[in-house]
Amino acid sequence: MTVLNENAIASPVGITLDRYIKRKQSEFPFASGELSQLLRDIALAGKIINREVNRAGLIDITGAFGNQNVQGEQQQKLDVVANIRFIRALKNGGEACAIISEETDEIILTGNEHGKYIVAIDPLDGSSNIDVNVSIGTIFSIYRRVSPIGEAPVMEDFLQGGRKQVAAGYILYGSSTMMVYTTGHGVVGFTYENSLGEFFLSHPDLKIPKQGSIFSCNEGYWYQYAECVRLYLDQCKRQGYSGRYIGSLVADFHRNLLKGGIYLYPALPTQPEGKLRLLYECYPLAFLVEQAGGRAINGSQAILDVIPTSLHQRSPLFIGSDVMVKEMERQYLMENQFRHQ
Repeated sequence: MTVLNENAIASPVGITLDRYIKRKQSEFPFASGELSQLLRDIALAGKIINREVNRAGLIDITGAFGNQNVQGEQQQKLDVVANIRFIRALKNGGEACAIISEETDEIILTGNEHGKYIVAIDPLDGSSNIDVNVSIGTIFSIYRRVSPIGEAPVMEDFLQGGRKQVAAGYILYGSSTMMVYTTGHGVVGFTYENSLGEFFLSHPDLKIPKQGSIFSCNEGYWYQYAECVRLYLDQCKRQGYSGRYIGSLVADFHRNLLKGGIYLYPALPTQPEGKLRLLYECYPLAFLVEQAGGRAINGSQAILDVIPTSLHQRSPLFIGSDVMVKEMERQYLMENQFRHQ
């Protein structure tokens, strides 16, 4: 009698994002499925953006939209599309009571005043690369609201600080589309399978190498960098490290997460507060990298310990492998001590 080997003719496709989230609900005794639903809503919007990105050149949604966002940056058409898609998904999902986005000045009320969560989001990071077909992404951060449920959300809901995040992550739209996130119990990655329309678990326990050999920064700003940053980068070059810079934060971060490295965006004379946004770029990636065994600082302190004061606050960012970020921090502190002697 022939024994049928089922795996030989129909191998398992893996664990879907939805099934994985359901299995992990027990890690959140305070949430009766709401956080899980919120992650599903974000994943759904990510699938839609993946479709829009892949056909952008065919339906005339590349190029500038003609407006500036709250940051004073030229909005791309896909920025606007992504913002609409995520806001719509979060409103319809019913679990988020309010949203802040890079593309809007004020808090966005969803009308779901009984929702327990608020979301901070950069709908389409790296949008300046859209027209040249470079990887771009979405960055998100989730908090439990501090205002009373049933009432209108308030500013304090968004200014709790990075340590109060309950989940954070990103979606990378590249050669494959990936959703990587943490809920404070390690970091997991899912890869999108287009033909089935599902995210499947591909990276069950992401850990960033303690030491890497990649540095990622815009060396065009070399002469504007502080001396400690130039000294650190010179040290990287002397040690034979590779310079890799895409110019899309999510893509640069993702590569370094997998291979080990450091991403640097220091303050500049023209940007003394830094360029990257604290709430929806720095906080979520810092939460994620710490959960993966890495480190994130603004120079002198951990990013997650920086106290927020405004919705669109900016910050310098040094993030990546633990050993590399600690060496950058050592250089930074030495320079500051020298200045104050």
